[in-house]
Amino acid sequence: MPNLKEQPTLKDIQKYVTELEKERGFTKNTILQNSLMLGEEIGELFKAIRKAEKMKTDDNSKVHHIGEEMADVLIYLCSIANRYNINIEQAFRKKEEVNKSRNWK
Repeated sequence: MPNLKEQPTLKDIQKYVTELEKERGFTKNTILQNSLMLGEEIGELFKAIRKAEKMKTDDNSKVHHIGEEMADVLIYLCSIANRYNINIEQAFRKKEEVNKSRNWK
């Protein structure tokens, strides 16, 4: 079982996801499969938020906690980034530099 250190960086989390995919047998999943799974996890996150906001949800569907669904979204996001050799922290910083120059109204 891979270990995730205390106070991990995004790079640490991405490395952890690489290891957990190996351990759990997910290395053969395609980028398309992981992208679709990311979409499903985002839907589950939205459903958890709807429930937390006391909005109507299907009584028969299992709804998890918001934090759990956010973690699932992060796992698939890291997995996709890893397949494209994208360092999420660097991508975030680069995008924020672009955003800083935008006019936000």
